[in-house]
Amino acid sequence: MRNAPHLLINTPDIEIWPGGLLRARSNHDARLLAQASHVLRRKSDGRYLAVQLPRGLMPLIQRLPEEPGIEQALSALDTQLSQPARIPPAQGELPLHQLQQRLDQLGLDSDDYAADTGLWLVAEPAHLALAGFDRYRRALWLTRPAARGWQRMRDAAAIDGIAMDAISGYRSHDYQLGIFERKRARGLSVAEILTVNAAPGFSEHHGGNALDIGAPGEPPAEESFEHTDAFAWLQTHASAYGFHMSYPRDNPYGIVYEPWHWCWIGGGY
Repeated sequence: MRNAPHLLINTPDIEIWPGGLLRARSNHDARLLAQASHVLRRKSDGRYLAVQLPRGLMPLIQRLPEEPGIEQALSALDTQLSQPARIPPAQGELPLHQLQQRLDQLGLDSDDYAADTGLWLVAEPAHLALAGFDRYRRALWLTRPAARGWQRMRDAAAIDGIAMDAISGYRSHDYQLGIFERKRARGLSVAEILTVNAAPGFSEHHGGNALDIGAPGEPPAEESFEHTDAFAWLQTHASAYGFHMSYPRDNPYGIVYEPWHWCWIGGGY
């Protein structure tokens, strides 16, 4: 039985996606993904590991039993398959014990970084809800209350004649590390990257409550967003839907001004 296509099951090393949301990378992948109720995806590089088909689990890599975290992922998948109609509780977070290993790759200590910036560690949720799709037609994952808040806020803005879209939502610790690795490959130092991106483990995006918002036709994640009608609308109305702008000018965290970054903190309609 196919699971409801709105739930991402999250484990420390592997994400379990509902079928129909991931892009095929070959004709072979396309055929399998079209039949799959679930896809197991490695978080560190996005590699597809296995698909759950009507006839059973089909590995997409050799030595799947040796894949780090596979037992925990298969256990989570078995739970979902045995209770497909059950909606998991909203609470539930993944452990942080693997985080320092990621920070070691950047030469950062979590305690020192937290003390220097005032930022705090953010655990990843064990489950995330589909909140629609972002500007690039990628699945937008948020916690269930943040997803509801975003959908209501976007719809209310549309009624007022204001168009806005999501640029990105939930990001794993591994994804954040990948951002740093790609920027370092372009010649930026870790210190330079930290003025724009929080260290892995410290981004609000990890918790599934933050999203970057844009206006159609405007470049993503640029300070110029503050001059759009969408930003003016958010300043007036976002708090009514539980969202606030996390990094205003001269914020105490050392993060550049981000008028596009909004986080659901609760309350509102």
